[in-house]
Amino acid sequence: MRAFHGQISDNQPIRRNLAEKEKQLRDLKETLANMKSHTAPALRESVQRRITELQTELRIAARKKAEAATEAPSRTENERPSASRRPRRVTSFHT
Repeated sequence: MRAFHGQISDNQPIRRNLAEKEKQLRDLKETLANMKSHTAPALRESVQRRITELQTELRIAARKKAEAATEAPSRTENERPSASRRPRRVTSFHT
């Protein structure tokens, strides 16, 4: 059976929003803190690496959010869309 485009089995990474990433970071930190001393070093390193990746992703997202807040909006609410856009065609069906 073939997978359709966008299905989970497409071997694509799961996209997470900011809140999900923060939760995952908290969970991973808790997991790392609860690891026993005899836990495999490779597993410990893997969790630490994922924690640092998430921290950098969150820092970048916070920086982008701050930059977007400081930028002036390109359009106001009352401003019309650009004139280069073609008008919609109204189709009516008469029988």
